[in-house]
Amino acid sequence: MGDIRFFENAQDEQFLICGQAITELSKEGYQFLKENRVNEALDCFKKILEMDTENNYALVGMGDSCRKRGAHRDAVMYYERCLTHHPGNNYALFGLADCYKVMNQYSMAIKIWKEYLKHDERNVTVLTRIADAYRKLRDFKNSKEEYERVLEMEAHNPYAIIGLGHLHYDFKEYRDALHFWERMLETRNMACVDIRVLTSIGNCHRKLKTFDDGIAYFDAALQREPTNFYALFGLGDCFRGLNQPHRALEYWNRILQQDPRNRVILTRAGDAYCNLGEYDKAVDYYNRALSIEFDAYGMLGLATVAKMQGRLDDATGYLLKLIQHDNKNQRAYLELADCYMRKNDRERAVETLRSFQRFGIRSNAVAEMLEKIGG
Repeated sequence: MGDIRFFENAQDEQFLICGQAITELSKEGYQFLKENRVNEALDCFKKILEMDTENNYALVGMGDSCRKRGAHRDAVMYYERCLTHHPGNNYALFGLADCYKVMNQYSMAIKIWKEYLKHDERNVTVLTRIADAYRKLRDFKNSKEEYERVLEMEAHNPYAIIGLGHLHYDFKEYRDALHFWERMLETRNMACVDIRVLTSIGNCHRKLKTFDDGIAYFDAALQREPTNFYALFGLGDCFRGLNQPHRALEYWNRILQQDPRNRVILTRAGDAYCNLGEYDKAVDYYNRALSIEFDAYGMLGLATVAKMQGRLDDATGYLLKLIQHDNKNQRAYLELADCYMRKNDRERAVETLRSFQRFGIRSNAVAEMLEKIGG
């Protein structure tokens, strides 16, 4: 009997020591994670798993560590191991869902988040993430329902309000998007609201072509962050929409100071110089865009300048080259047909437009031009 009691006490003592070691290692591991010392955290959690292969703290810790390193597939393995032994572990569920979200597997993320809600059904953070995931899947109905569910719990939840703005914007419902983003200004003034709200409101006005209204919001964003790309682009595009190319150029060139190889902005700046009649500068910007990579707008720009200068053969050459790269570019066919008409070559103009129609693409502009020239 004495021997048995001694064995039992020794075993109890061993378990106690082991438990204390696991507790200390767990504390250290999570502290290392907070300090972003991932390798040391991994060492702690691995030591725990050598003593207890099913330890939930260590398995979640391994998952969190892998996630911090961007190794999301490895993280998924550890979270799933944890859930095999500890079903319903909230930390494992949360981490697993976030991994699937980062890997763009939104349906899986939603499934896991809904499992989490069985234990915490009023968690607004999880509900907004589910709504965001539905939005990424372009599921308007379910996304809207989840955001509205959050607002029933927290009427001024900024994530849900902003999410509803993005949802309506994604579906081109710009007035509704504007309504939700403007709600963010009801409790905060422009100086306090998130700069992304300001540029989002500006973008709605840009899409609605209420450019003057958009300028105020982009300008407010730029006052806070003078190099913000979205504010600079928004202002440039608004002034472009207002047919003020000289003002638009100010912002296109400010973007190019930061990003001189931005083809979209190079061609926009080229268009502005072209509209101002500064053709040499326009050609320079178009060529800069084309030197980076073939660019349809750059080639169209060169053709436009050539046409305006009466160099119809050069314009024709640019447009034929564009069609070789992009054989369904409607505008290239229209511009080329116009070049032929200016050269009194009606037959080629008609054939150019007919060749586009043979793709089976319906185009009112092409049909109208054919009718106009008697084709």
